[in-house]
Amino acid sequence: MPALDDHMVDKHGRRMRKLRISLLDACNLRCLYCMPERPVFMPQKDWASTKELTHITRNLVALGIEEIRLTGGEPLMRRDFLEIVDELSTLPIKKLGLTTNALLLAPYLPLLQHTKLQQLNISLDSLNTENFMRITRRDAFKTVMDAIFTAKTLGFAIKINTVIMKGVNDHELPAFVEWSAAHDIPVRFLEVMNIGVMRSQFQKRFLSAFDMKTMLAADYQFSRLNDKSDSTSRNFRVSNGAEIGFITSESNPFCTGCSRLRLTPKGQIRPCLFMEEGIDLKSLAPEDYPTALASIIAMKPTRRIPHQPQPMYQIGG
Repeated sequence: MPALDDHMVDKHGRRMRKLRISLLDACNLRCLYCMPERPVFMPQKDWASTKELTHITRNLVALGIEEIRLTGGEPLMRRDFLEIVDELSTLPIKKLGLTTNALLLAPYLPLLQHTKLQQLNISLDSLNTENFMRITRRDAFKTVMDAIFTAKTLGFAIKINTVIMKGVNDHELPAFVEWSAAHDIPVRFLEVMNIGVMRSQFQKRFLSAFDMKTMLAADYQFSRLNDKSDSTSRNFRVSNGAEIGFITSESNPFCTGCSRLRLTPKGQIRPCLFMEEGIDLKSLAPEDYPTALASIIAMKPTRRIPHQPQPMYQIGG
């Protein structure tokens, strides 16, 4: 495998150091902003195997990938999830994380303690049982909350991801700020994205991060934290002790600092969440990776692409 070189740096000086691996498109929730009640998922036979994922990821790490996050759909629905984590934990990476809705998380936590997977981004869009059910269309609030607190007790680094929708859960913004302070768990507020099922409701449901912060500013003061140049979140310490962030995917995209590549469940590398173009890496020889990656990285946009035809659950969070 060739050594790290400028194949991982694009002409705008962005170095690709993060990899998002979407393990599957299936999910056990039906969140209003993400998927229809009866989605059609890809057949399991089309998923890249543990061996293929390990082969691909090892080659990417050798070229400079430093941080990996497993996403979905819901990644814990893969039966070989622990095997994948064990294999990835052998790689010389700085960080291995997971984005999950936490429905299946609790039984995995004692097993994950002994792996490199120590960062958990957990989706939680309401602190109210009924509103949680309204948003996710599943009665699972207690299961998720129990998993969050168990993970914290066991020492995992946790961040909460909360997609804010006008007229649905925007009234819970102060409650989340108070919850963050009370439990010492960072919360990141995400703008709802104009993708898939949300396209028909986007104008009705969208609330910008600026408006969220303005709503909270009546009761709280904010101190900006020092974010990395490729951070997707603008983070703040709040006067009550909370740590919150805003992910401004719609109102102020972070394309100019993007350092991420994306691997689909089929083993295809893509340059951007909003692009369908990619290269299948499953059968690619290690010596061919630099050329393939250079062509993918050259495709990365510097500004937000206005439309993604695929729904969110099919492309990974």
